[in-house]
Amino acid sequence: MASQSNTKSSVHDFTVKDARGNDVNLGDYKGKVLLIVNVASQCGLTNSNYTELNQVYDKYKGKGLEILAFPCNQFGAQEPGTNEEIVEFACTRFKAEFSIFDKVDVNGDNAAPLYKFLKSSKGEVLGDSIKWNFSKFLVDKDGIVVDRYAPTTSPLSIEKDIKKLLDA
Repeated sequence: MASQSNTKSSVHDFTVKDARGNDVNLGDYKGKVLLIVNVASQCGLTNSNYTELNQVYDKYKGKGLEILAFPCNQFGAQEPGTNEEIVEFACTRFKAEFSIFDKVDVNGDNAAPLYKFLKSSKGEVLGDSIKWNFSKFLVDKDGIVVDRYAPTTSPLSIEKDIKKLLDA
């Protein structure tokens, strides 16, 4: 297991599934700043996070920002729906235009390889595990994880960090 993450040097080395089950090579995002977020539809943080993620995306999508949302049902079973239901929820209720991917585990033995890499790149003082829905990872144009934010961190409050990477 450890050797797998050692062979990957950036987020761009991963292929993930989109919400329809199609392969997406994250190398296609080279040159873009990424905000990778584990999302949930029934969390107390859902309304504020989806609303603010949309605001940040609308402001910076034309300047090179992409938000990659990965639904996860590991925290309080707050993302119980199918991929289709999750996309419908995000796009109808919040008018989300950013990419929503296949539902994944972010912790444990079955954690998605991308999330194993993200956590190993930016662990926390209390360990590498994701603590709750809406944990955020900021990735530079070269696919390097530069920062990690708590679920309660407002997407608007990290706008300055996003702008700094976009301007780099």
